[in-house]
Amino acid sequence: MNTVMGLINLHEDGSLIRELADRRAVESIPFAGRYRLIDFALSSMVNSGISKVGIMLPDEPRSVLDHLRSGKDWDLARRHDGLFYLPSVQDDGQRRKGDLKNFYHNLDFIEHASSRYILLTNGSFVYNVDFNQVLRFHQNTGADITLVSHTTIDENTGNNIVLDMAENGFVRDIAGKPAAYQGTKVSMGIYLMDKGAFVETVRYAYEHGGQDFVLDGIIRRAGDYTIFAYEHDGYMAHVDSMSTYYRTNMEILDPEVWQELFMGERPVYTKIKDGVPVQYKETAKVTNSLIANGCIVRGEVENSILFREVKVGKGAQVRNSIIMQKCDIQDGALVENVICDKNVVITAEKWLKGAAEYPLVIKKNITI
Repeated sequence: MNTVMGLINLHEDGSLIRELADRRAVESIPFAGRYRLIDFALSSMVNSGISKVGIMLPDEPRSVLDHLRSGKDWDLARRHDGLFYLPSVQDDGQRRKGDLKNFYHNLDFIEHASSRYILLTNGSFVYNVDFNQVLRFHQNTGADITLVSHTTIDENTGNNIVLDMAENGFVRDIAGKPAAYQGTKVSMGIYLMDKGAFVETVRYAYEHGGQDFVLDGIIRRAGDYTIFAYEHDGYMAHVDSMSTYYRTNMEILDPEVWQELFMGERPVYTKIKDGVPVQYKETAKVTNSLIANGCIVRGEVENSILFREVKVGKGAQVRNSIIMQKCDIQDGALVENVICDKNVVITAEKWLKGAAEYPLVIKKNITI
């Protein structure tokens, strides 16, 4: 895999998850107690032996830079290769929208890289993929472009790249659709191609008025390429809305999903923060939940995820909820089907309930 350079594109549309992505990139949204969404793509690359990774920064990069820093926690703080930050092109009212302009204005970095292949991923997918197998599949098929696909197990709404495939993985057609039904083959936002083909795709699409890499670079020119799809049969989720964010976190509580993602031979890395263990007081009762270090639990927690340094007061009840870092659920409060961003305080005896399909979202630094 030393012939492959990874690129992680942090330009997910956050309009459907604005409550959590108002001041941060979608890919840096906290997830599963201690991780960020970008950790899954980056860890899969590192575990596959990729030692040179470019991060296509979003328009608001602070949260991404704060999380990744030098890349030390992913073993990417190196004298040679390692982690590279590629700045976005600011929209001044004259430039085109979309991510294609950012690839185009960073082509000099990509062209001068010694890598033969480019592995482009989206940072808002949850998975654990061995990219060595994808590379072997790409080489064996002789494809111009290999993408990684997944078969949906239920209906997915949002921005879906739907595939029509032959049994050998040959992609006959590729299209963007607002919904993908059960059994549909969809792209996981992972594209492997020769560096020369990637550069040509970006340059041609941008110079012919294109805005979006996948739409204008691949879908509209699909007839010019031989495209194959490598099917990933493990767990996958695309976090592009509040409903998918909530559902995916709840699915992490399934021991089989947790085992597949985090406990196999390919660990998921994240920024390390040293902290004290969880304190379960005499009145605490916890079932089927993830509790991060630094939490103090005096009340009841059920089917929930608590991030670092959360406090749950005596007599408080937290059910089917996601409580982010340094929140304080005070004595006697009830929180059910709720997502609390960082530093939220739910004062004593307050009751907050959302619907199972539409959780109530409390923005960061709010006191109720």
